[in-house]
Amino acid sequence: MRATEVRPTGVERTFGENEMIVTKTDQRGVITYANELFLRISALREDEAVGRPHNVIRHPDMPRAVFKLLWDVLAERREIFAYVLNLAADGAHYWVLAHVTPSYDSSGRVIGYHSNRRRPSPAAISAVSELYTRLRTVEARENHTKAAVEAGWQALQNELRERGQQYDELVWSLTNGALR
Repeated sequence: MRATEVRPTGVERTFGENEMIVTKTDQRGVITYANELFLRISALREDEAVGRPHNVIRHPDMPRAVFKLLWDVLAERREIFAYVLNLAADGAHYWVLAHVTPSYDSSGRVIGYHSNRRRPSPAAISAVSELYTRLRTVEARENHTKAAVEAGWQALQNELRERGQQYDELVWSLTNGALR
C-alpha cells in the first residue's frame, strides 16, 4: 500500500489530549520505530509502517511547501514544530502538532529524526487550514512538482512576511491561542 493508493474518506480521527504519537526515522525519512498510538491512528500494522517512508501518511491536502520548510530546517540541524494533516491507511485523516528533531550518534553525526506529535486545538486547526488551503491553491496552478513547491514556498514566505512572523512564530501563536 502506498499513500497515493489511499483516498481520503472525510472521516476525521483524533486522539487524547494527553497522548503522544512517536516515530523515529533514518536520515531519508524511512520509519525505524512507531509507537502503538501511531499505529492505531494511522491504521497501519507495525510491519506496514517500519521500513516505509514516513510520507506513507502524507495527505494530498497538505501543502508541499510545508514539507520543504520541514526538510530545510532539519538540514540545518534544527528542530521544527509544524501543523500537519496526515492520511491514515483506511482513508481517515488526522491533524497533529509535530515536533521533529534530528537524532545524533556519539560523534555528532545526524543519524535520523525523532518526531513527537500532539493533538492540536480546533482553533489552531481552523486557522492553519485556511493558510494551507491558500498554499495548496497556489501549488495547484503549477504543472510540475518542482514549480508547485516553489510557488507554494513563495506564497508561504509572502504570508509570513505580511504577518511579520517566521513559521515557528506562527505555529506558537496558533498553539497559544493568539490567532490573528
